[in-house]
Amino acid sequence: MTLTDKQKALIEKIGIFHEQSGMQPAAARVMGLLFVADKPALAFDEITDALGISKSATSNSINLLIQTDQIDYTTFPGDRKRYFRLKISNWRDGFSKRIEQMTSFKELLREVLEEKKSENTTSNCSDLEEVIGFLDYLHQELPKLLDRWEKSRA
Repeated sequence: MTLTDKQKALIEKIGIFHEQSGMQPAAARVMGLLFVADKPALAFDEITDALGISKSATSNSINLLIQTDQIDYTTFPGDRKRYFRLKISNWRDGFSKRIEQMTSFKELLREVLEEKKSENTTSNCSDLEEVIGFLDYLHQELPKLLDRWEKSRA
């Protein structure tokens, strides 16, 4: 597979974005490649060759992305290879998981705040209350926003 300079630049930008979210560099580049590739699914060797990374790095990246439900694979009759593709269609589930993660973090922050108040430690209490309030707001409003968006598309 031959990538254009524009595709290479986009892969790098997508990779950097995902790295900033905590993803490993090679996995981030695999995500970038799958977004910009001309084909909807790529074989293992195509990924390795296109990104110029080792087979081990490719394998580890693919396994991580499968485990985190960001990619899956398909096979074709008569072909033993697996072809890896993005799971873009499940973006709503991913978004819902992120909302739930924020909610669970908010509950941890509440426990921290209660502990600080019980010990009469007011350090950062107003900041924590502000973050908790904002996370409460997000938890209430983001699902509504998603519902409104889905209804607007119907």
